[in-house]
Amino acid sequence: MEFIKDAFENNWIAPIGPNVDSFEKDIENYIGNDCYVAALNSGTSALHLALILLGIGRGDEVLCQSMTFSASANPIVYQGAKPVFVDSEKQSWNISPSYLEEAIRDRIKKGKKPSAMIVVHLYGMPAAMDEIINIAQYYEIPVVEDAAEALGSSYKKRKVGTFGDMGIYSFNGNKIITTSAGGTLVSKNSEWIKRAKFLATQAKDNSPHYQHSVTGYNYKMSNICAGIGRGQMTKIDLRVSQRRNNFEFYKNQLSVIPEISFHEEPTADYYSNRWLSTILIETGTITKEHIIAELGKQRVEARCMWKPMHLQPVFRDCPYYGGGIAECLFEQGLCLPSGSNLTERDREFIVTRLKRCFSSVSNTTLLY
Repeated sequence: MEFIKDAFENNWIAPIGPNVDSFEKDIENYIGNDCYVAALNSGTSALHLALILLGIGRGDEVLCQSMTFSASANPIVYQGAKPVFVDSEKQSWNISPSYLEEAIRDRIKKGKKPSAMIVVHLYGMPAAMDEIINIAQYYEIPVVEDAAEALGSSYKKRKVGTFGDMGIYSFNGNKIITTSAGGTLVSKNSEWIKRAKFLATQAKDNSPHYQHSVTGYNYKMSNICAGIGRGQMTKIDLRVSQRRNNFEFYKNQLSVIPEISFHEEPTADYYSNRWLSTILIETGTITKEHIIAELGKQRVEARCMWKPMHLQPVFRDCPYYGGGIAECLFEQGLCLPSGSNLTERDREFIVTRLKRCFSSVSNTTLLY
């Protein structure tokens, strides 16, 4: 509130101002690795600008993780390019290095080398970045990291979003911290970030009159939203801790149910912010739809996981490389309530209702 009050008192309401500059600096300091930051009005805008900066255009192909939200893939279409979807691996649920390389080789064989790849850190879980970056470098394909859900996550103690040529974060209202609406583009390339800020403010030339030599966009973050972000960044470590505590509580309480498995960190190299706590339900026992309905009767909201992009009607004509992992995750996956403000009583109420769902179809005795 102090940052917002200062913006109003000093009449900094427009998409420029000291809060924007300071918020960008806060993110730079937090993620490290000599990255520069452009504060924008959404993570989707950041992805769009990343593709523009890479020169992606009509006729190009862009590799994209299939198990993700549609915002990861839509900017590819904005540029007139074609998404090529790649399946997940079982360990991290993120893009499979083996299917990724298979897709690259096949597209090259067909005379269409991919122009870029979008790697997603799903639900805050880091992707296998060593293998992915090695593949990208070997085939000379630039990498854009969609870390929209993963601020605070790291791989080998390095913040995700800083491995690729560019990375993006989202500060939408449902993310681990929020600016109400917003996102950032990050890169070690200062010229790209400078260019992104230019394009995000309608690409106005340095001229005494309004002159535009290229197409611009209204993508800049407002000084008010950036003020919210500055306040939120003072709590980022607490928010990560709260989300991770949610996951640990669910795991400890629900491990008694053999039909449930968890989205585990594959090795000690992976550190997830646990943006959402997700579970898999063994096929043939109880459906996720049944659980969602039963919890809903108690005013507890659970949701399906993302429906893979290659199964979406809008992308039905796009190539896909995989072995059914994303489909299984969608069929068996469930997102549990994961808000940072969940109390111990809230979580106990949730697991009690979940256990009752399973006890109604099982002979297993569950403790409440």
